[in-house]
Amino acid sequence: MQQIADPNVLVGFSGKDDAAVYQIRDDLLLIMTMDFFPPLVDNPYDYGRIAAANAISDIYAMGGKPLMALNILTFPSCLDTRAVKEILRGGNEVALAANLNILGGHSIDDEEPKYGLAVLGICHPDELLTNAGAKTGDVLVLTKKLGTGIMATARKGQLIGDEEMTEVVESMASLNRQALEIARNFDLHAATDVTGFGLLGHGLELAEASGRSIAIDADKLPIFSRVPEFARDGLVPGGAYRNREFAGDKLKAEEAVAEWQLDLLADPQTSGGLLLAVAEADVPELLAAFAKEQQFAVEIGEVLDASGEPKLIFRG
Repeated sequence: MQQIADPNVLVGFSGKDDAAVYQIRDDLLLIMTMDFFPPLVDNPYDYGRIAAANAISDIYAMGGKPLMALNILTFPSCLDTRAVKEILRGGNEVALAANLNILGGHSIDDEEPKYGLAVLGICHPDELLTNAGAKTGDVLVLTKKLGTGIMATARKGQLIGDEEMTEVVESMASLNRQALEIARNFDLHAATDVTGFGLLGHGLELAEASGRSIAIDADKLPIFSRVPEFARDGLVPGGAYRNREFAGDKLKAEEAVAEWQLDLLADPQTSGGLLLAVAEADVPELLAAFAKEQQFAVEIGEVLDASGEPKLIFRG
């Protein structure tokens, strides 16, 4: 794509990062992102919460503070307006929890509901995080459980009810705000949030941007309780297979890794956690700080020197 040369563009298309970054002063960066998608859950209020948390997450993944947002909404004219109001109410509630205002937006008539946000954030240059700074020897830490795509597929198949989805919904609707606030107190080298490309895709982007390989341990991955059962039964969203195809030979899985674990690695996540590359010496204190604040975080792997092309090594 042809673009105007602008030295103030610090992060754009080339880095496959979570948001665009533009420098407006020596001490101030603007961070811009947007995301929207069709409903993952039946409850319109929960759908609004999840979509908003998902969109805002990109700002946190870049080390920023969300400042304002605009609604993006499509819905069929036949849809009950009460459902639309509940979607917007859920989104606004999450925005307020992020300490930002939704100041407008745009809606159109469409066959399928879709909702999300365009979000503007700010950051001091010294606090900017990208997916390009991981260093050899760093430890990889993940701040939410995996398996939202698999669990949503099971729910669509009516294999579980709303009650069993509660933990998954609350995870997707929760902000990564506190995770960033805790992590930034430590020697943090790179970050990304885990969303539609799954841990596989976003992990590979971090590896490639950093010029490193990464190793992830299958038995350390945090998962929702029934994910192994459903994944073994083939209840895996189509996006997982596309993610595996996209990774190609950049994914090196050991023989001990089960097929369902590969599906979990590639499972498209919605409003997933932050994937952090942290200096090894800081990891014990970082995990202790997360535990003290009753926030979820777990070590899942490490950053390695790349021998040739950066890869993701999935260890059994």
